[in-house]
Amino acid sequence: MKMKKNPELVMRTIAGESVLIPTGAFASKFNGIINLNGPAAFIWEKMEEISDREELVQMILDRYEIDEETARKDVNGFLDT
Repeated sequence: MKMKKNPELVMRTIAGESVLIPTGAFASKFNGIINLNGPAAFIWEKMEEISDREELVQMILDRYEIDEETARKDVNGFLDT
């Protein structure tokens, strides 16, 4: 089963920065935007293409020069939030 993005968050690039903007009913509950660093934006873009966290960790390792522990921590932190 593929992972799903929150449909009430939309990623946009503003002044070269990736951000998540709340829409719909979520916008009335969450006032603001969420700034994404490079790996977080990559995770958001790839979420619906992968089936589990391990696959996403491997994609991060393939894309960025970081160790597996950091990749796993980043993936888990982002998805758990």
